[in-house]
Amino acid sequence: MVREYKVEVVVEGVLGSLLFGASKLPVEKMEEQMNELGRQGWEVTFIVIEKKRLFLFWEREAAVITYSRPR
Repeated sequence: MVREYKVEVVVEGVLGSLLFGASKLPVEKMEEQMNELGRQGWEVTFIVIEKKRLFLFWEREAAVITYSRPR
């Protein structure tokens, strides 16, 4: 079976990371996007949470979400 894939990267806000040293991922936005893609036949295959450097002293998290569906 041949499958097609889609990758989406969701990052936490810059302002919260700069002001508070940490922020959170936009869960509601992620949920809406996942539900919409689910209606189109996409399934979540893999999720990775990674820390990205922001300027010199700050970090922020990013969720890399991989979707797949039969072609």
